[in-house]
Amino acid sequence: MRPNIADTVDIMHRAGINVRMVTGDFIDTAVAISKEAHIIKDNDRLADNYNEEYACMTGKDFRELVGGSVKVVDGEVSAEIQNMQTFRQIYPSLKVLARSSPNDKFVLVHGLINEGKTVAVTGDGTNDAPALNRADVGFAMGITGTEVAINAADIKLTDDNFNSIKTAVRFGRNIYDNVKKFL
Repeated sequence: MRPNIADTVDIMHRAGINVRMVTGDFIDTAVAISKEAHIIKDNDRLADNYNEEYACMTGKDFRELVGGSVKVVDGEVSAEIQNMQTFRQIYPSLKVLARSSPNDKFVLVHGLINEGKTVAVTGDGTNDAPALNRADVGFAMGITGTEVAINAADIKLTDDNFNSIKTAVRFGRNIYDNVKKFL
């Protein structure tokens, strides 16, 4: 794990940003990394809407529970969530989605946006492009990222560093506050 990731995640949590890990790694590996990165914390259990069963899931379990599917029609990618009630029960607690496919990531992003959440996504591969494009803000890795991912994203991280996102958040919120004051 890169240095300062846990500090950055802590700063994001204090700023009201819910950081989730969506990965192809095995669940035990993903849970260990997410604990080290402070994505999963001991005090998560104290939240009102927290359900430990949904905190760490595999993509297969997530997909089956929410009935998520992805379709491509005329070059447009769209998602369908058959069971939005279950999605609404899962997403407040979900911290780690392991052994996930690109479609699982897209369905999660789609569902969060449909629930009125502002969603930022990081990615570097061609398979991340649909989620990067669907997100309110897509961050692509500029060094290791594929050209497809970079073109689908809104922001290219030239240093491939997750810590750079906190700077983007700080500037974005400053701009938002200034526009709000002006209006």
